[in-house]
Amino acid sequence: MSGTVVGEEAGALAARSRALAVLRVRSRALALVLLPAAVAVVLLVGEVTGRIGGGLWDVARWAVTSAAVVVLLAGAAVAAVIARAKPAVSPTVPLALAAAPDLYRLVEELADRMDVPAPSAIALTPDCDSWLEDRTHRAHGPRRSPRTSTRDGAPVLVIGSPFLWWMRVAELRAVLAPVVAGTGPSAHPDIAAARRFVRGLDAAAGLAARPGPGPLRGLAYGAVGGVARVLLRSCRGHAAEMERGVAAAASERAQTVDYGLRIVAQEQVGLAYAGWDRLLTRVALPAWRMGRWPSRLDAGVVSALTELSRRDRLAEGFASRLGERPACDLLEEPGAVDEAASLLAARLFHGGPAAVGPDWSPVDWQHYPEEVVDRKWRTEAARLHRVLDAMGVRPSAGVPAGPTLARVMEHLADGPGAAPGLPADDDDAKVPPVPGAPGTDGPGAALAAGISADVAREEAARERSAAPHRAADRAGDDTDLWGTDPLPLVPLQPPRTARELLADHVTAMVCCAAVDTAGAAPGMDWLDGPALLINGERRADLGARVLSLVEDGDPEPLRTWLATAGVRPEKPVRLV
Repeated sequence: MSGTVVGEEAGALAARSRALAVLRVRSRALALVLLPAAVAVVLLVGEVTGRIGGGLWDVARWAVTSAAVVVLLAGAAVAAVIARAKPAVSPTVPLALAAAPDLYRLVEELADRMDVPAPSAIALTPDCDSWLEDRTHRAHGPRRSPRTSTRDGAPVLVIGSPFLWWMRVAELRAVLAPVVAGTGPSAHPDIAAARRFVRGLDAAAGLAARPGPGPLRGLAYGAVGGVARVLLRSCRGHAAEMERGVAAAASERAQTVDYGLRIVAQEQVGLAYAGWDRLLTRVALPAWRMGRWPSRLDAGVVSALTELSRRDRLAEGFASRLGERPACDLLEEPGAVDEAASLLAARLFHGGPAAVGPDWSPVDWQHYPEEVVDRKWRTEAARLHRVLDAMGVRPSAGVPAGPTLARVMEHLADGPGAAPGLPADDDDAKVPPVPGAPGTDGPGAALAAGISADVAREEAARERSAAPHRAADRAGDDTDLWGTDPLPLVPLQPPRTARELLADHVTAMVCCAAVDTAGAAPGMDWLDGPALLINGERRADLGARVLSLVEDGDPEPLRTWLATAGVRPEKPVRLV
């Protein structure tokens, strides 16, 4: 116990020391602004007393006095901008006390047990992380605590929403203990002042990047931003060490709360992160690209992590935890909270609109295969044949006309390196170069380039149509949330290469043919996303056959697979 106290005191002492170093940077900046005024006062006093006067002293006195006035006015302006600049707030889903009374009670009990102030509010983030965030800046306006009627200076507790659905109540308490313990050091006046100073500098540095300030105001903001960046560089190291000291002190204080359970809970944090990442990149991302957003992502993470536990021998036994009380039971309406967090995740990771519309609608897991997977396959198959038509590709003798898989396979197997070009239009000049396109003499090179150009045109058109809505969002309160960064703030994947796009489109064509001619069905795998089901079983062996056709121009592995599955490539498929 004494070791814990000593460690906590050492961390708190280090944090306070670094906080004072940050405040010294502020004091030096203030002293630098006041220096010309001090010199001017000395010269003026010297004139009054008759000790300094006449000749060059008069010129120096007026020059220094004028410079002092200019520096004071500029310093006052910079200080006012830094003090009033709005620090960006992390995008979260707020939780009122009435929406989660049991969760608030759990957090309050944690704070009382560790003898630290309770957080002023709780919010959720669609990520696997938790932290404290100060939202008391006066530029954000008065904020009332959900427990009191007066303004509360304690930070907001932000909790990763996947934790609530995957973790059990005891595990969540163990994970949150060191986070809640951070309210203790945060209440120290020096640390709070240093944090306010750094946040103000960061907000002022971003003012120059705000859209539409006007040329004169933009010039002034640019000057203020330059001063703020200089000050940030001066105190960056001290601020980082201060936060490390705060974290160390909080961790030591939390040692007395569920220490043994915290080790097990940290394993669940790693597992949750792995399953959440797979769910977003493999399952949610294809839906987002289709203009649909899964409305129960947090509930889906439970299925994804259960499946991961079943597949991974290292995770054996984790599924047995599902019999215990989940942390989402601490919410009054878990479904509504999950839907709000799912929409926020789509904005953060994909850049989707803020509200539901005809081109941006929710989809539940039950209808995901029909409304996302099947539509995705048929849309990509339609694009594949549209590009073939634009290239002037005609089926040879013995290959039926129309949207058939045989037409695609014949074209890729022949590998016509110099196929006719696509007709140009006004948007072609705006399409960026295709990254990672196959060689110009390889099989399907022209087809891959055509698909990439068509996808780029569609994405450019989508961006143009979404620009007015995003501008409207930034004109309102969302500016505080998103800052100056473009959406999405955290893109999940880099742009797909031409080879990847071609392989995806050929795979979609094969799946459409399997559904229309072999009685297959679209399905969903919680970890791998869209899946093809034949006789009720997922077929995961299609990718290598498609790559042989796309990269090597060898259709035999795919032909063998089609024959085994009973797929008839010569039959036309239904497109959207």
